[in-house]
Amino acid sequence: MDLIQALALHINECIVHDFPKLINMLYMLDVNEQKIKQMLFENKGTDAAIMLAHLVVERQKQKQKTRELFKSRANDIPDDEKW
Repeated sequence: MDLIQALALHINECIVHDFPKLINMLYMLDVNEQKIKQMLFENKGTDAAIMLAHLVVERQKQKQKTRELFKSRANDIPDDEKW
């Protein structure tokens, strides 16, 4: 089972049994609410859990790229100017 499928299973469990937990998880992961609404609207009839899993993975990749960008910039600061 790949990451998307595993994540979608967890998301589906939350949709069925604990929707507030899902909302909190998406908020904590900083998944864009407008993207969620747009994706669900444009893909009616498609498995919502799969779509949400893709958005979660996409957001995590974006955050990793941002961390790497700022990490490389932090290495450019002279030692005497670092906190």
